[in-house]
Parts: sequence; C-alpha cells; structure tokens
Amino acid sequence: MKRIFLVEDDTAIAKNLMLLLQSEGFKVTHAPTRKEALAVILENTFDLALIDISLPDGNGFTIYTEIKQKGDIPIIFLTASGDEASVVTGLNMGAEDYITKPFRPRELIARMKRALRKDQRSGSDFEIQGLRVDTARGVVTKNGSEVFLSALEYRLLLLFVSNPKSIITRGRLLDELWDAAGEFVTDNTLTVYIKRLREKIENDPASPKIILTVRGTGYRLGDENASK
Repeated sequence: MKRIFLVEDDTAIAKNLMLLLQSEGFKVTHAPTRKEALAVILENTFDLALIDISLPDGNGFTIYTEIKQKGDIPIIFLTASGDEASVVTGLNMGAEDYITKPFRPRELIARMKRALRKDQRSGSDFEIQGLRVDTARGVVTKNGSEVFLSALEYRLLLLFVSNPKSIITRGRLLDELWDAAGEFVTDNTLTVYIKRLREKIENDPASPKIILTVRGTGYRLGDENASK
C-alpha cells in the first residue's frame, strides 16, 4: 500500500481528497499547516506527497525541502488557479508535477500513479525483442541503433514498459496521454500513435511482437522481456 502525505489547509478539500485516495487503495496522512507537516516528516516516510503551496503559516516550498532531505520521493504541488509564479518556482525546485485547483479527481489519480511509476522505474533499463529502453537517459535503441520517438510516442512506450504484465485498456491510455506534449488524444488518434510506434520499434509492424493487441480490451507488452 502506497503511503501518501497530504498537506492541505482547506478542511473540505482535505476530507474529500482523503476519501478519494483511500478508495484508490492509498494510505493517507494529512497535515493542515506547515508546522504540523514538518513535525510529521520527522517521524514518517512516504511514497509521494501532495503539497498545497499556500498554507496559513507559510508555504509548501519549505515542506518540499524537508521531505527531499529525507528521501527523493515524487512531490506534486496543489496550487490555486492563476498562480503561475508559484508553479514555476515549484517546478524549478524539482517537483514532479503540479495540479491546479479545482481539479478533476481522475486527473489527480492519473498524475499520482504516473509519478509513482516513474519513480519506480527511475534509473533502470528494459529490454524486449532487441529493443532497449534506458529510462535514466531517455534513450531508446533497437538492435544497437537509436530510435527517435516523439514525446508522446516515448510516453506511450513507457506505459507498456512500466506495466509489462498488464493489459492496458484504451481508456487508460487515453487518460494517461491526454496532456502529453500538449496534444489532444482521441480514440482515433490513439490508434494512429500505436501504429506509428510499432513502425519504429517492431521488426515487422504488420505482425507485432512488442506491443500486442488484446481484441476488445486494449494492448499488452509481448512475453519476451527482461528488466535489468
């Protein structure tokens, strides 16, 4: 069970977020102020933190710094709409992501799960059918030659690499890719992106061995794979 640290001073938002996260299988610890958050950090470790930038007794940047001193976990900042300066500051500090309030619950959960998967695969290589994905450097090679992918194609490939034993539904792919590279992904364009990715990574795109179609459901990674 993944442990989530929620720092949010709005009681109603915090209550709803805790119910949402718990329904998704997360264990949540909540602190409403900067002072209480710093005390919690001293006694606990977490897998991911959601931190409101604006708190009644300060801001979330100090909390970010304290958490990072204990361990390098993904941090997503929660920010009010229009607070562009705070967003830029958070990203420059190294935050994994930010989300603007009010936000859609599914969007938040998708971003959290993406951040957790990225953290798990950090610094690892994955190889299948002569295709190697170096996630630490963001480099993809096929039989020793570099394969150049667009930002969206690379994110699509990482979804399969990070879920090597799972069938990934088209709906989940759409949820994960909707904001990739600033492009709007529809069900029809998803088919096009799968086709383009296969043309770049498969030995025979007409008979794929890396990204397999599961009829009526979605896609899955081929069976011949190994992670370093």
